[in-house]
Amino acid sequence: HQLLVGYLVADDGFGLGQARELLAESLPAALVPRLTLIDTLPTRTSGKIDRDALPWPLAEPGASDAASGELSPIEAWLAERWTDVVGVAPDGPQADFFTDGGTSLAAARLVSLLRTDYPDVAVGDVYANPTLAGLAKLLASRGPAKSARRAVKPMPARASVAQAALMVPLLTAGAMRWIVLLATVGNLLAPPWAPAVSWWWVALGWLVFVTPPGRMGLAAGSARLLLRGVRPGRHPRGGGVHLRLWFAEQLAARLGVPDLASAPWMGLYARMLGAQVGADADLHSAPPVTGLLRLGAGASVEPEVDLSGYWYDGDVLRVGEIRIGAGATIGSRSTLFPGTKIGKNAQIAPGSAIDGTVPAGQRWAGAPASRQGKRSRPAERAARSRFWVVMYGLSAVVLSLLPVAAVLSGLAVLGWYAGDARTLGEALTSALTGVPLATIVGMAMFALVTLVIVRLLGIRMRPGNYPVHSRQAWQAWATGRLMSAARVWLFPLYASILTPAWLRALGMRVGRGVELSTVLALPTMTSVGDGAFLADDTMVAPYELDGGWMRIASARIGKRAFLGNSGMTAPGRKVPKDGLVGVLSATPKKAKSGSSYLGMPPVELRRTTEEGDRSRTYDPPARLKAARALVEVCRLVPAMGTVALAVLTAGAMEWVAVSYGFVVAALLGGVLMLAAGVVAAAVASAAKWVLVGRIAVGNRPLWSSFVWRNELADNFVEVLAAPWFAEPWLGTAPLNVWLRSLGARIGHGVTCHTYWLPEADLVSVGDGASVNRGCVLQTHLFHDRVMSMDTVTLAGGATLGPHGVILPAARVGADATIGPASLVMRGEDVPDGSRWFGNPIAAWR
Repeated sequence: HQLLVGYLVADDGFGLGQARELLAESLPAALVPRLTLIDTLPTRTSGKIDRDALPWPLAEPGASDAASGELSPIEAWLAERWTDVVGVAPDGPQADFFTDGGTSLAAARLVSLLRTDYPDVAVGDVYANPTLAGLAKLLASRGPAKSARRAVKPMPARASVAQAALMVPLLTAGAMRWIVLLATVGNLLAPPWAPAVSWWWVALGWLVFVTPPGRMGLAAGSARLLLRGVRPGRHPRGGGVHLRLWFAEQLAARLGVPDLASAPWMGLYARMLGAQVGADADLHSAPPVTGLLRLGAGASVEPEVDLSGYWYDGDVLRVGEIRIGAGATIGSRSTLFPGTKIGKNAQIAPGSAIDGTVPAGQRWAGAPASRQGKRSRPAERAARSRFWVVMYGLSAVVLSLLPVAAVLSGLAVLGWYAGDARTLGEALTSALTGVPLATIVGMAMFALVTLVIVRLLGIRMRPGNYPVHSRQAWQAWATGRLMSAARVWLFPLYASILTPAWLRALGMRVGRGVELSTVLALPTMTSVGDGAFLADDTMVAPYELDGGWMRIASARIGKRAFLGNSGMTAPGRKVPKDGLVGVLSATPKKAKSGSSYLGMPPVELRRTTEEGDRSRTYDPPARLKAARALVEVCRLVPAMGTVALAVLTAGAMEWVAVSYGFVVAALLGGVLMLAAGVVAAAVASAAKWVLVGRIAVGNRPLWSSFVWRNELADNFVEVLAAPWFAEPWLGTAPLNVWLRSLGARIGHGVTCHTYWLPEADLVSVGDGASVNRGCVLQTHLFHDRVMSMDTVTLAGGATLGPHGVILPAARVGADATIGPASLVMRGEDVPDGSRWFGNPIAAWR
C-alpha cells in the first residue's frame, strides 16, 4: 500500500485543511497528497533530502491526545494497526478508515494485521464498519479466537504414478476419432499409400466415437461402471474413489462430451449417467458424472452452473448429491455444493454459491447465498412442443459441426499443397508448407460462418419474455452457443485491437477506444460505451430461464466503465459511466455514475482512481497502435503451431496404419497424442521465456510492449499447450512439472486442476495444496488500464475451492481452506489452518 505524502515546513498558523482543499480543486483525487508539518527537512551531507529520516507514521495534531483520552483499550489497540497501514493516527472514535486515506488494498492489509488476534475478521467487516468505534465494537463482540488446525497430507506418490499411467488409455480413447476420420478420408480419396478399411468398421467407428449419442453413451456407460458403489461422503485424496472419479471425467472430456454441452443433449446425458430428470426440465449445464442429481419437473438450470457435486478440501474429496425441486430455477454461473437441496419453486440468482438447503418458494442470492425474499413466479408455465424439441436437437448437431467447415477449408488448402504426392512422406512435407495459409483460411472460414449465422439469428430478436420453445428463445440460445464457440476457435482475435471491430460486425454496439477481452454476450442485446474495459471471461446480457420461459433484455456498459474478470452484467442492468464492477462480481440493479462494486451480492466500494500517462492508457498515438497491431499479428503463430502439430500427429498415425495396420494405429494413438502434447507444452514454455522472460512485481500501462508480449505468450498457452497438454493433464503431476517450466513454484504432492496462472513466475503453491477446477490465481489486475502485478501464494496444504479467485499480493496460509466460488481480496493474508468462504471471503463457520 503506497501513500503520497507532502512534508511541509511552515510558519505558525498555516492551515493544513485549507491547503488540502486547494490541492483537491486542481489535482485528481489519487494525486492529492497527505500533508504534515515538520520543523525542518532532514538532509544528507550532499545537501539532498534524507527520505529515510522523514517521520513515519505521521503525527497529526491532537491524535495522541485522542488516543490516550477518548479511546477504549480495544480502540487504542486497533488505532495502532490503523496507523501502521494508512500512516495517520485516527483523531477519535468516529474517525473513518477510508476518509483517512484507506483503500481496498489498505483494508486488506489492515485485516491481515487484525487476524493475528482476531482470525475471523474479514475485509467486508471494514467496509461495513469503517469507523474506529464501529470496527472495535465488532471485534469486541467476537472476541479473540483460534482456529482448529488440521494437517493436510500431500497427494500420495502412488496415486500420481497411477494417473500418469492411466492417461495413456484416456488419450487412446480420444485418438479414436482421429483414427476413424483418417480411415474415412483414406477410403474416400484412396491415396496410393493408404490402406483400405471395411466400411462396416468405419461406420461402427462413426457410431461410437463421432456421433453425439455414441460418445455420450460410451462416456456415461463407462462412468456408471467405474463409479458403481460410490456414495456421498468424505473420501481420501489419491484413493480409489478419487482416481475413478478423475478417470470418468477425463474420459468424457477426451471423447468430446463437454463440446456437446447444449440444452438438447444434457437431459439425455444426465439420464444416461443415472440422474433423475423430471418432465419439462430445462438443463443447460453439464450434469455430474457421478449421476448424483435429482432435477424436478419443470426446473430450470441456466448455462455454466456447477453441478459436479464434489470438490477437494485439502486431502479430502467431498462428494454429495444435488437435489433441485420441481419448478426451481438456478442462475448462470452458480455453484451448488455437494449435498445441496433446492426447494420446490425456489430461485437462485446468477453467480450464487449454495451450501445447504434453500426452502421452497424463496429467492436466494450471493456467495454465500442468503434469502432475498419470496420468488416471483410466472403466471403460468410456458407451453412446449415436439417441433421445438426436434429443432433444438438438430440445431445442436449443426452448431457442433460448424468447426468442420473451418477444418474442411483448411484441409482443402493442405490437399492442394500435397498435390500429386505419391508417398506419405511427400504428402506430409508438402502439407506442412501449406500450414500457414491453411490456418488463416480455416480461421477466416469459421469467422465468416459465425458472422453470417449470428447476424441472421439477430434478426427480430427483441427484449421480452418468451417460451423456451419459441423462435426468439431458440435464436438467443443458438447465438449464445456460437459466441461461446468463437472464443475457442477464434481465440487469437479476442483481447486484441481487432476485438471491437469483430463484435461490432456481429451486431454489438461498441464505442470508441474500447478494450474487450473474452467477453460472452448476446451481441444485439449489448451496448458498450466509449473507453470501457471488459476483462477476461465477462458475461453480458445472458438469457435467463424461469418456469419454461426465457427472458431476453439489453445490458449496457457505460463510458469508461470497467467490468472485471468473470464479472457479470445481467439482462436489464447497466455498469454506470466511470463505474467499476470487480472480479467475480455482479452488476447491481441501480448504480450511480462513478460508483464501484465488488462481490456477490455486489457491495459498493470506495476506491481511488490510478492516474497514468494517458498516451499509454486511454489516448495512444498512432505509432503505439501500429506497434501493438504488429505484435498481435504474431498471435497467428501459435494457431499455426497447433495446425502443424495436428498435421504431424495425423501423419504419424497414418504411417503406423500403413506400416502395421489400423488396429495397431488405434492402440498406439494415445502414445502419439501424448508425444504431441509434450511438444506443445515445451514450445509454449519456450515461447514464454523468449517473449517476456522472468516476470517481476510491478505496474505496466496497457499500451506497452510488455503487455502485448505477455498476451502473445498467453496465446501460446491457450491455443497450443491447453488443448494438447494442459487440459488432458489437469490434476496430475505432469501438469505441475509443466507449470514449473513456466516459472511457477509448485510443491510436492500438489493437486492442481487449473492452468490459469497468468504470470506463472509470481505464483507459489506449497506442498500438498489443492487448487480445484475453474480457479484463477490472478496475479494481475487491469483497473484504470494499468496492469498491476504482484505475487499470489498458497502455502503448504492450502485449498482453493472450485471457481475460486485469489487476487494479487494475497496469501493463503498453510492448511487453510478457501471454499468454492470465493474471492480472496488483493493484499489479504489468510491465517494458517483457518476456513473461509464467500465473495469476498468471510470466516466459514
